[in-house]
Amino acid sequence: MNISMFESFITGHWFNCEAKRIWSDRATLQAWLDVEAALARAQAELGVIPAEAAQIIGKNADARLFDLQRLSRDIAFAQHPLVPVLSQFEELCGDPAAGYIHWGATTQNIFDTASSLQMLKTHHLLTGHLDAAIAALGRLAQEHQTTVMAGRTHGQHALPMTFGFKLAGWIDELDRDRDRLVRRLASSFVACMGGAIGTFAAMGEAGRAVEKCMAEQLGLPPAGLPSRSSYDRVCDYISALGLLAGTAQKIAQDVVLMQRTEIGEVAEAFHMGKVGSSTMAQKRNPSTALLLVSLARMMRMRVPAALEAMVRMDEGDSSATNVTDTLLPEIAVISTSIAETLARLAKGLTVNTEAMRHNLELSGGLIASEAVMMRLTSLMGRHEAHKVLYEAAQRSQSEGIPFITTISEHPMFAKHGLPEGLAQALVARNYVGESAAITIETVKRVTRPR
Repeated sequence: MNISMFESFITGHWFNCEAKRIWSDRATLQAWLDVEAALARAQAELGVIPAEAAQIIGKNADARLFDLQRLSRDIAFAQHPLVPVLSQFEELCGDPAAGYIHWGATTQNIFDTASSLQMLKTHHLLTGHLDAAIAALGRLAQEHQTTVMAGRTHGQHALPMTFGFKLAGWIDELDRDRDRLVRRLASSFVACMGGAIGTFAAMGEAGRAVEKCMAEQLGLPPAGLPSRSSYDRVCDYISALGLLAGTAQKIAQDVVLMQRTEIGEVAEAFHMGKVGSSTMAQKRNPSTALLLVSLARMMRMRVPAALEAMVRMDEGDSSATNVTDTLLPEIAVISTSIAETLARLAKGLTVNTEAMRHNLELSGGLIASEAVMMRLTSLMGRHEAHKVLYEAAQRSQSEGIPFITTISEHPMFAKHGLPEGLAQALVARNYVGESAAITIETVKRVTRPR
C-alpha cells in the first residue's frame, strides 16, 4: 500500500522526479556510504587506518550491494537507523577492513554530512529551475515593457502601469530569493565528523585534520566545531526556502486573479485534454498556479517545524533529529517542485493585451486621478488639488457620472472651465511613469550571466 504523497498515483506528478530520486531510500543509503568511504580515505591518507582497509571500504560502498528489505527489518528490530547498515557493510568488506569502518564517527556525523551532499545536489537542481523561471518571466517582461494595464492596490484600480513593470517586480524578488539561497548554501551544509559529542575524542589530534580532508573529498566545507546539537545553519537555508515559497505563492495568486473570467488579462498554458471540472465542461482552471500555491503552503508550514527541531537537549537529542531527518527530504522535494512548477507556469503564460486595455478604461479615467491632481498642483498646491479631485471622483462613482464631467462641474472650474491640458491628463496610458525604463533595467540586471 502506497500512502506517500510523493509516490501516490493521485499526487506523485506534483513533485519533481529528480529531487525524489536524490532523496530516495537507495540514494540516501548511497550518500551514507559515500561519507563512510570518504572518511576511510581521509583517515588512510593521514595514517589513522591502513590504506588497504580504505580501498576495500571504498570498493564496497555501493548501495546496490545491500539488501534493503533486510535493512528495513533489521532497523525496526534494532531500533537504530545505522547499525544494521554497518553490519551489512562489515559483511561485504570482511575482516580486517570491517574493523575500520565508521572509525571514530557517530551516526549523526554520517547522517548530517550525507544530508549536506543531498542538499547540495538539490540546490543545483532547484536553482536551475529558478533560473529558467526568471529567464522566462524576463523575456515576457521585455516583450510587454510598454503594454499598459491597470495597477491595483487592495483589489481596486490604483494607477496605470505596464505589464512589464509587474513582471519586473516578480523577477526582482525572485532574484533576491535566488541570491539568498546561493549565499547561504556553503555555510548551511557542511561535513561533520566530531564523533560521539563533537570533541574528536576517538580520533584524538588527527580528528580535525580528518574532518577537513574528508570535507575536501566530498566538496563540502568542514564544520570546524561539529556540535551535534547545532542545527541553525540548516535552518538558515530552510528559512530562505520559506521566503522563496512566499514569493512563488504571491506570483501564482496574481496569475489566478488575472485569469478570472471578469479580468482575463493573462492565462496559464492550456492543452486539449486538460480538464477543469468533471461537470462544467467550459472550465479552464489555473491549475498550475493553484498547484504552486499548494506547494508553497506545504513548504512554509514545514519551516516552523524545522525551527522547533533546532532546539536540542544536551549534546545530542534524537527527539529533534528524528524530526529533521524526516523533514529535510520533504522540504528538499517540495521546494524543488516549487521552482519547477514556477518555471512551467512562467513559460506557458499568455497575455491578453485587449483585456488589459479594456480593463484600464473601466473607471472612465478615475485611474488617472493622480495625474490630474499633479497637473493642478501648480495652480493650487497638492493638498487643495487632492480635495478637489476627491470630491469629483467620489461624486463620479456615487452618481455614475463621467469623471471629466464631475471635474468640469466642480465649483472650482464651473465658471471658468478646465485648465489647458487637464482632459489629456485623464488618458491613462500616458501616466505609467518609469514603468518601461525600470522593466528594461531590472531584466538586464536580473538575467545577467552568473
